[in-house]
Amino acid sequence: MADEAANRQAFGIQQHFCEMMGAPITARICAALAVSLDRTTRTGARILDWPGEPTADALPLRTVGGLHALDLAGVAPELSRVFAGEVVAPGPVQTVLRATFAVHDDALLAWLDGPPQTNEAGRSAVLMTGLTEVARRYGLPLDLIEIGSSAGLNLLIDRFRFDLGGMGVGPADSPVVIRPDWRGAPPPAVAVAIQSVRGVEIAPVDVRDPAAAERLRAYVWADNPDRMERLTRAIAMIRAKPVALEQGDAADWVEARLAEPQPDGVVRVLMHSVVWQYLGAERQARIAAAMAQAAAHATPERPLAWVRMEPDRAIAEQQLWVQSWPGHDEPVKLARAQAHGAWIEPI
Repeated sequence: MADEAANRQAFGIQQHFCEMMGAPITARICAALAVSLDRTTRTGARILDWPGEPTADALPLRTVGGLHALDLAGVAPELSRVFAGEVVAPGPVQTVLRATFAVHDDALLAWLDGPPQTNEAGRSAVLMTGLTEVARRYGLPLDLIEIGSSAGLNLLIDRFRFDLGGMGVGPADSPVVIRPDWRGAPPPAVAVAIQSVRGVEIAPVDVRDPAAAERLRAYVWADNPDRMERLTRAIAMIRAKPVALEQGDAADWVEARLAEPQPDGVVRVLMHSVVWQYLGAERQARIAAAMAQAAAHATPERPLAWVRMEPDRAIAEQQLWVQSWPGHDEPVKLARAQAHGAWIEPI
């Protein structure tokens, strides 16, 4: 049942997240939306009458993505002044947003149809931090399977170069170097050999399509030009050499991948970032059950690992957990991280 107060509150929650992550422009827009939304447009009415859980459904990010798309397209000059940080007072920002909804109602309404598919490439630094621990534990090459791959940016993890507190991983000549603000001792210097990388997405984004690439860019916050540059380079890498990205249901796909014969001398690793909340309880349970079944058959010659970066929304941060079999049955929290991988703090 729709709860208008909760739907408005979701924009305030997103404002807090954005402030915590150093995104004042996006935070300002979310704060203004919480006040300015009304039912004079179909988009506004649909947001206020949203029947689901608005934060879990990323309702604010769907809305901001649509607004940013208008900004990037150059079709809403006053809105672009808001995204450029030129209009900052709450009243004028609210006025601009109301006018934008009135003029661009049809375009904005379509952005509510699906969740954002950011799949930020910077998150792969957090995942790589977990993979270095898996490599340290077993000293074997990794077979990576990822769920919620979106456009497949993290499937480039074997082609990116990482600087993790001074510890380098990945090809030195990579066009994308990911260097998060590392807040602590670097991970152990270990060789990370990645044998294969595959992923699945219920609605894959094909960045070879210019329209799809522009949609992905719209989900990048205007506060983060470095993310936009990294996204542009990652898209060029996929266009030059596509990633192994399949369309499918995450639970079905994990069950099928774990049922495949696993060669000796390879660690099979399930990895994901900021996707678990979108799967729903049934898929979550199926994936956990499939991992438990596979873990029961894991051996030192054929280990299994689970590397996940998922949010603790109570404190507006991401957490990196690593679990592997045999020998490390209990999940271990290795690090805290900013949602887009801007900083990583080992624990």
